[in-house]
Amino acid sequence: MRLPLENLIAIDTVTPVSSDLAIVVFDFNQFQSSLEALNIALAQSDWVLLVDPTRTTPDAALATLWSHHEEADIVFADELLDHGPLLKTSAVGPHTLLSLNIVGRPALWRSSAVLAAGGIDPSMGRAFEHDLYLRLVESNARFVHVPLIATNGQPANERTHPDLIADTTRVVAAALKRRGVRASVTAERADRVQWRVHLDTPPAVDIVIPTRDRLDLLQRCIDSVVATSTYPNYRITILDNDSCEPATLAYFASSPHRVVPCPGPFNYAAIMNRGVAQCTAPYVLTLNNDTVVHTPDWIEQMVGVATMPGVALVGCRQVDQHGNDEHSGVIIAPYPQHLLAGINWPSDDYLVATRRDISAVTGAVTLIEREAWNAVKGMDETLAVVMNDVDLCLRLQNNGGAVVFLPDVVLRHDASSSRGRLDPLIDRNRFVRRWDIFGSFVDRYFPERLELRGATVVVARPVRDDQRAP
Repeated sequence: MRLPLENLIAIDTVTPVSSDLAIVVFDFNQFQSSLEALNIALAQSDWVLLVDPTRTTPDAALATLWSHHEEADIVFADELLDHGPLLKTSAVGPHTLLSLNIVGRPALWRSSAVLAAGGIDPSMGRAFEHDLYLRLVESNARFVHVPLIATNGQPANERTHPDLIADTTRVVAAALKRRGVRASVTAERADRVQWRVHLDTPPAVDIVIPTRDRLDLLQRCIDSVVATSTYPNYRITILDNDSCEPATLAYFASSPHRVVPCPGPFNYAAIMNRGVAQCTAPYVLTLNNDTVVHTPDWIEQMVGVATMPGVALVGCRQVDQHGNDEHSGVIIAPYPQHLLAGINWPSDDYLVATRRDISAVTGAVTLIEREAWNAVKGMDETLAVVMNDVDLCLRLQNNGGAVVFLPDVVLRHDASSSRGRLDPLIDRNRFVRRWDIFGSFVDRYFPERLELRGATVVVARPVRDDQRAP
């Protein structure tokens, strides 16, 4: 995939004139004097734009950002890196920001918002901007993204500076501590921070597995959970949708795992609702019978993230039987599609390589907080076969809960091997109408100028008039 950069780069060079704006040249080689200049600008000006010493003409970046400043505390744009464009998302996800500084440069700051969040912390060194953005997200500051590649991004020697990795690690660790999360943080590069939540007492987890016969798949799935998983506090419940084969019924009769009858025509949402209602654990893990566990501590990692404040649902990466990516999250741009690392998204960037906020994940493997599930009354049974998982994710977010994707937790998923490729059009049409998918809906966690179309990604959305610089 080659992105036509001429459609993405801001070329307007008209500089807005405003006495409320200060442009600060920040040189890390002169850190103390640059910091003093920045603090003076924050105290005396309503708005501040940081400029690197290697960038002498900030006109295009300033014009692009300034035209969107009225309803924002931070205005930021896309960047052009050495290996290609870094296209950002319209929403700054609080969990994505733990994995990398997704705001970056260029960025325009409202001074009052920066000062209200505590201002600049010089002890955070080269990651002081990342630290600031994390605190701004925690204070509910308003971030506005301009979907254009603007000049004045951070130069390569700063993005790859060895001190930045250690400083970024400290910044993320401090943010997790502020949020009351006990976690470890490591990084080999500043844009790939690995953070892991540690549980003092592992809460109970109910794993619910729907099936109709297909004992070969079900037994393989359960055997992999039991043999591979290291989590100490889970229970498996099999949701039986009218199995009739003698071998399956014999397995149910001898199994140590509970079997809940879910009779009637296949309705995945109804089966899951019935199963969850029969369970009592504070966390529920939905698991397709055609999955196989690859990551031994998968439950620990998913539950750890699910216990973080504001998280409602956690998903993970899935691969097919050949090891190819089968799911790196669900993208709704314009229609729900699986993001596939190395297939329809060839770039090895934050969208497939970091823990991040996402609009939706597949229900084949999800860890859900029971209170969040109950608050939205579970899955919508009018979406009997498809889109019920995506719909659940969207309703959870509308109710204030985050959906987080973990690329470092991996399960094998032999998609559609259990029920075949059931795909009723009535479900899809109902979902499209409900969320106005081809109208007003915007996937806040995928670059807004891109559309995902099956096996290809294309730049298809022109710049709107309200996104252009004046």
